[in-house]
Amino acid sequence: MEGLKYSEANLTVLIQPSKTGAVTDAIKQQLSSSLFKYNETFDGVLLAYDFVIKSNLAKILSLYPFVGVSLKATLLLFDPKPDTYLEGKVVKLAQDAIHVVILGFSAAIITDENIRDEFKFKIKHGREIFRSTSHKRHVIKLGTTIRFLVKSFDEETLHISGSLEQPTTGDIRWLSKNSGELFSAGRRSSRKRSNVDGTKEELSSGTVDVSALFSDNRVLKKLKTQRL
Repeated sequence: MEGLKYSEANLTVLIQPSKTGAVTDAIKQQLSSSLFKYNETFDGVLLAYDFVIKSNLAKILSLYPFVGVSLKATLLLFDPKPDTYLEGKVVKLAQDAIHVVILGFSAAIITDENIRDEFKFKIKHGREIFRSTSHKRHVIKLGTTIRFLVKSFDEETLHISGSLEQPTTGDIRWLSKNSGELFSAGRRSSRKRSNVDGTKEELSSGTVDVSALFSDNRVLKKLKTQRL
């Protein structure tokens, strides 16, 4: 899936002097507070991290009541761009829209004007579905994992606007079984744009007050530290 990337960052995390007896735990607490939030410094939503403390020596800052600890961090970030592909689970269907959740935290909506004409909304056995008129077994229903194209991403609300206009979009299982060549072509094209295959970005070095960077409380839920 596109929209994921690894980045390397050289950070100086500021911790309170009272927490110098458990530096690693203090760093984890700081970084964990940033999980599932978009941050411009990291250029994405932090999903997971790992880090190595560069030195056993911490720097006491004269201007602030904090101790600066230098570390090298590896970050897994979520940053979907327009015209890239994502995968998500359908959580709601209506005649005018399909609602999707990506990675359990980001919401997406695909409105009827962005759903290709072959998909028709129906109610079968009391359940809403979108069925393809070209391929009867290509059905999108509640719980289906679909592949869709990103039209826009709201960094503040983590909300995505998507599209099913492309032939390489739809139910993941159906695409993999019945549209092998087309699906593979789309995957090959997407890999050229995605750097989740192992390449890493280098973020600028510097002193980072993590507690200040991530003071925004717009978090969908608090999670424990996730390690890569």
